[in-house]
Amino acid sequence: MRVLIPPPLHSYTNGRSVVAGRGATLSELLDALDDDFPGIRFRVIDEQDRIRPHIRFFVNAKLAASVGQQVAPADQVQIICALSGG
Repeated sequence: MRVLIPPPLHSYTNGRSVVAGRGATLSELLDALDDDFPGIRFRVIDEQDRIRPHIRFFVNAKLAASVGQQVAPADQVQIICALSGG
């Protein structure tokens, strides 16, 4: 599957904005991404295995509510990071 990586996470993917992913759920996909790009999972998922408040996942342009969301090889997963500042 195709995974779109936001600019704040490019340091984990060697500057790549699109990477290949694998897994049957978002959780499995994130485990696989962390195998390929160590440290990326912790940036988007907290210690309780929940999506961090400033992160959104879209699977085929539909918002995913949890890491249990099913994904398929033909899917496109987009990770969005909310901007903050003051």
